[in-house]
Amino acid sequence: MNFSSRAFSVFLFFLHFLSGQTITSVNAPKIILENIEFAITYSGEFKPADTYKLDCNGTSFLPTNLDSDQIKFQNLSVHQSGEVSFNLLHDDIPIDQLTRHSIKPWVSVLPPVIAIFLAFLTRSIVPALFIAIWFGAWAVNGLTGPGLFSGLLQSFHVYVLNTILDRDHAIITLFTFMLGGMVGIIYRNGGMHGIIRHLVKWANTPKKGQISIWLFGIVIFFDDYSNTLIVGNTSRMLCDKLGISRQKLAYLVDSTSAPVATIAVITTWIGFQVGIIADAIEGLTGLDESAYLLFLHSIPYSFYPFLAIFLVGLVVTTGRDIGPMVAAENIARQGLNVLPEMKMETDGNDGDLKVKENIPLRAVNAILPILVLIGTMLYFIFSSGEGDSLKEILGSADTLAALMHSTLLSALTAAMLSVSQRILNLNETFEAWYSGLKFMVIGMLVLILAWALADLSRDLQTADFIITTLGDTIPMNILPAVVFLVAAVTAFGSGSSWGVMAILMPLVIPLCWAVMEGQGGVNPENIHILYSTIACVLTGAVWADHCSPISDTTILTSMASGCELMDHVRTQMPYALIAGGVSLLVGTIPAGLGLPWWLLLTIGAAVLVILIRTLGTLVDN
Repeated sequence: MNFSSRAFSVFLFFLHFLSGQTITSVNAPKIILENIEFAITYSGEFKPADTYKLDCNGTSFLPTNLDSDQIKFQNLSVHQSGEVSFNLLHDDIPIDQLTRHSIKPWVSVLPPVIAIFLAFLTRSIVPALFIAIWFGAWAVNGLTGPGLFSGLLQSFHVYVLNTILDRDHAIITLFTFMLGGMVGIIYRNGGMHGIIRHLVKWANTPKKGQISIWLFGIVIFFDDYSNTLIVGNTSRMLCDKLGISRQKLAYLVDSTSAPVATIAVITTWIGFQVGIIADAIEGLTGLDESAYLLFLHSIPYSFYPFLAIFLVGLVVTTGRDIGPMVAAENIARQGLNVLPEMKMETDGNDGDLKVKENIPLRAVNAILPILVLIGTMLYFIFSSGEGDSLKEILGSADTLAALMHSTLLSALTAAMLSVSQRILNLNETFEAWYSGLKFMVIGMLVLILAWALADLSRDLQTADFIITTLGDTIPMNILPAVVFLVAAVTAFGSGSSWGVMAILMPLVIPLCWAVMEGQGGVNPENIHILYSTIACVLTGAVWADHCSPISDTTILTSMASGCELMDHVRTQMPYALIAGGVSLLVGTIPAGLGLPWWLLLTIGAAVLVILIRTLGTLVDN
């Protein structure tokens, strides 16, 4: 602020004082979008009987609401770019001045676009998100020369810092780390391998072996990375012994990791998913459901995960394969495709997350902590909620506190079992917990940056621009299908389902809400559109994740299964395309038209049965 501006502000202060009026705060956008309506609210002490107006570059606006402690101006708009001054006038005497920058409205959508483009280009989501945040902070500073440097500083010490300091965000972070630590302990103490050892006792044929692996992926439901590492690494010898191809192992592992994690209600994904939904629904008037309840309601519309898991079960029980997998399986049955062991060297996975040597592999050491996790989670949710119906109880429950309590108790249970049986000493237990925690660091870093980007999107009024531009052009009934395809294309190119979820959710939910309000109003008859749209952000990203050769889970799966990366992508692609196509055509699109989800899931399963029977080739089992 220059000297003349300071002097004018001091002059206005004395005018406030002499007139008996005070302004304690001003609520205004940090940046103005050209031709996009906004509001400015002044709080303080005012005289409702007097005349107030807001002057902006010669145009005057009258207040839409005026009382003794607040003056509100709505439906304001600016039709030029650059610095804009707003003068609050009392009986034509200026009593306050506010300066903002106005920018072109399309600039507000550039941060998520930049994040997606750079994720495509660099195949690294963390740098892409940070650069997008930097650009967004620069835009908030009016895209000025000095604002470029101040935007860099603000991106870190304002937006990233604020999202870390947020209480709900901190709870989600601690919950995720604690659950990852529990997984590390039950892996190191042999509990997970104890479960697997019991499941494989009867697996003496290729068919039974594949069914066992399919069940492994469902049993290890609480984290996709843990699922991939545990099932992939422990099943390679079984597959080689039974003549199951490594390509088939990779498909079984990949298609029962993220699909299970994204629909299970107690996983390392739940904190992330609920967190981005919670941020996206802030400011939506008329929405009385919590983020956790919205997530639960979206699960029935998550057609791809359910159908993908069902398709895996269909393939392993019928013994029919499609596409390049047929040749891979036939070669493996002849014992000609046993690959050398591939040492995993990604982020220390081989050295950090491993079973201690020469210990008993007891399934109870994993089962009991998981039961404690589930049982205490349900207890704390229902004990903290109030109401006469399940919806009311879940809606009022302190879900985040329940997540923290249950993960702490489950981790302590795993630690006590390990120490009391002298499987691990106290130091080894802590190291195992820390090893599991480290697996979650990159995911949490993505989430923190995504939260910061969501805050920037609110400051830049990205949702307002999208709603103004598209709100009346997209038919409500096909919005979920459009979102599914957008999420899929973005995730395929970026290779990160979490990154895409975090980028799209804050944009899609307000858009969906506005479309519903503008096309018949929000009511019980169309609320399923919101549930389906949320599900399509999550599941569209997971679907493309299965098809993308640069996906982190695809790469990790190929290494854990001892399968060459492109062999895995090439052999899995037909299954992913079939499940995704059926999910979209039989599930998402008809659901948008109002058909019940349970009927569509049943029809989708029947279609998959017909396709496998028609297109599948029977392989020797």
